[in-house]
Amino acid sequence: MADISAAQVRAFRERTGLPLMDCKRALEATGGDEDAAIEQLRREGEKLAERRGDRETTFGRFGLCIGLDKSAGAIVELKCESAPVTQNGEFIQLANDMAGALAASGGVASVDELLALPSPSKPGQTLGDQRSELFNRIREVFNVGRFARVEGATGGYSHNATTVSGVLLVVEGGSDQAAKDVSMHVAACNPVALSKEEIDPAVVEKEREILRAAALNEGKPENIVDKMVEGRLRSFFAEKALLEQPFVKDNAMTVAKYADDNGMKIKQFIHWELGRE
Repeated sequence: MADISAAQVRAFRERTGLPLMDCKRALEATGGDEDAAIEQLRREGEKLAERRGDRETTFGRFGLCIGLDKSAGAIVELKCESAPVTQNGEFIQLANDMAGALAASGGVASVDELLALPSPSKPGQTLGDQRSELFNRIREVFNVGRFARVEGATGGYSHNATTVSGVLLVVEGGSDQAAKDVSMHVAACNPVALSKEEIDPAVVEKEREILRAAALNEGKPENIVDKMVEGRLRSFFAEKALLEQPFVKDNAMTVAKYADDNGMKIKQFIHWELGRE
């Protein structure tokens, strides 16, 4: 067994961020060859991750790649085992790197394909390598949940309080700030569709039936009930459709009006809450 000095172990620990005794053991096993020691620790970490793979990952955050100056945007759900890890800078970097790599790609169909993409912040590493390296330091399981890539200019917002959610907004025109404002509105007001025309017709018809029955029960004349129902449906659309909703920062205007005032057309949005499909 090689004689490894305390200074060598400390330097190796600074390089890897791994526990001191793990660093010492790996260096001793590889005769002080740091690259070989890193490879050994990586393999050991992968085996440990496999053994812990069934642990619950109920915490996490959404990585985003957004910008009106970009040709594509992306959102990635990255989950972990505990709340403190969601505030770890390297965990946040990994989530955003995943989104950045996904946006820069032509699109991927599986988590394995996503993890095989090159890391934007770790030259020479894949996202999978980056995740394994972080697991070795933190010793928590990291699972990739949902992910999506969209073409075009995007805004977005990641909300990381009691409810963890992520919003990706596809727009034309406007500004990054206006796109962020609408994304924050989406996170707060949770619309189910972009416009009233995009709400499931079956859902609208069911609401219409409920409103009609309620109007008849109120004793309203049947010949005016249908007009009343259509009027009341406007409130339903204002609750469910993004463009119809009162803007959260100024409820005197709709989201559509705010976007129009800022020269922005909203084309699509994705809103996910952590762990909820």
